[in-house]
Amino acid sequence: MIKENSCHKMALVLGATGGIGGAIASALLRHGWHVRGLARDVSKASRKGPNAIEWIEGDAMRSGDVARAADGVSVLVHAVNPAGYRNWDRLVLPMIDNSIAAARDTRGAGGSARVVLPGTIYNYDAATTPVVDGQTEQRANSAKGKIRIALEQRLKNAAPEVPSLILRAGDFFGPGARSSWFSQLMVKSGKPVAKLVNPARGGGHSWAYLPDLAESFALLLEERERLSDFEVLQFEGLYDERGQDLIDGLSRVVGRALPVRRFPWWALKAIAPFGGFAREAAEIAPHWHHPLRLDNSRLVQLLGAEPRTKLDDALRATLKDMGCLKYRP
Repeated sequence: MIKENSCHKMALVLGATGGIGGAIASALLRHGWHVRGLARDVSKASRKGPNAIEWIEGDAMRSGDVARAADGVSVLVHAVNPAGYRNWDRLVLPMIDNSIAAARDTRGAGGSARVVLPGTIYNYDAATTPVVDGQTEQRANSAKGKIRIALEQRLKNAAPEVPSLILRAGDFFGPGARSSWFSQLMVKSGKPVAKLVNPARGGGHSWAYLPDLAESFALLLEERERLSDFEVLQFEGLYDERGQDLIDGLSRVVGRALPVRRFPWWALKAIAPFGGFAREAAEIAPHWHHPLRLDNSRLVQLLGAEPRTKLDDALRATLKDMGCLKYRP
């Protein structure tokens, strides 16, 4: 195992203006890290991303920009994704290749840069994989899932020269989770909650509250000497076994029972052949139709416990950030 300098706390976060990247950046700042961010428009990023980030102008698709921003860091957080579920086939793998190359060339304070990746559940066949742990075979049915498998394989191949940490989680909700099924479909931003749209069919969906997930990343990076060169962990989050916990929690926070409408997957499937978001989203429909739980045993072994905010508090913070509780005290 390559020795990492546990005292050198400088990180580059790619995707720091996004939901998960911004949350990880904020968590690292709270834990005393110096955090850099890469942005094509530094002025816009400084207004959008967390305070105290050192912004560097550049593009994650340009290897030289990533290498320049990564100079001297001990951790490179790869939290950048194509917008709107589009162009994964052209963008995802070149971006991770740039991150790996930058991490390989970086030796922050004599240590080795570790690539940190928020993992997805798309790597698995939801219909046949009710539980995921570090040994679960990755068999994706969607193009997006196959790309994610290839991405993780790139990291595995780069180890031990370039160590990495993958922390896999379910669908996001929480402050800053703008590009999520919760904020873009289930609840309408900017208005008091009048109804819910539920994309799930039955129970067993995995959710991740962003602040808890980001805190897990930060805590794990405090334990870098205990991580393997290719460490793959699962974040359990909220496993909604009944398919009702999130809905009941939202009703409690809002203060009344909310009507629930089922998402018309049949309509999305009908227009999927025309491409665009419909096709990309339709590919991951099985993850809303079958239960999938993430086994966090290794995470708990490392941290003692998974960070876990009470559900009602998490939902209240999420709705407040979305502007859905502005009429309530």
